[in-house]
Amino acid sequence: MNAAERRGRILEYLRSSDGPLAAAALAQKLSVSRQIIVGDVALLRAGGEEVTATPRGYVLDGPRPGIVRTVACAHSGADMERELTLVVDQGCTVENVIVEHPVYGQITGPLELSSRYDVSEFIRKVEECGAQPLSALTDGVHLHTLRCPDEGGFERARAALDQAGFLVK
Repeated sequence: MNAAERRGRILEYLRSSDGPLAAAALAQKLSVSRQIIVGDVALLRAGGEEVTATPRGYVLDGPRPGIVRTVACAHSGADMERELTLVVDQGCTVENVIVEHPVYGQITGPLELSSRYDVSEFIRKVEECGAQPLSALTDGVHLHTLRCPDEGGFERARAALDQAGFLVK
């Protein structure tokens, strides 16, 4: 298989996937190194494909079912896991986190967290790397883009965040 065919296969895998695909998993499927996949994805992006890297792997942007809403939250880094769990427990996906930086403007970090397992793996990775959440740049204030199955799911997530004291009104 040549490089162009391999990039085509990467797109096929991303289109048919129900969630993010790790570079290592793609590398194994295509019998190449993880670094080859990273380079191929960079070339796909340069060619106009909307591939997003999340903490759990690559996703192909495009229409997905459900509704998209944004919530403004504020809390300490210690409450991050609780906040994310409250949202996914209502059937919503936390697509990203957004902060407004005084120098760089809007900074967005893709998340794609849909389950308690996703949240626990994200928190494990944050702790393992000793990383600070983006909201540490803004005294805990941040936005999340949520994808929910319907308006009821969004309202449940919003109410849970409000009850926990995380929602900025």
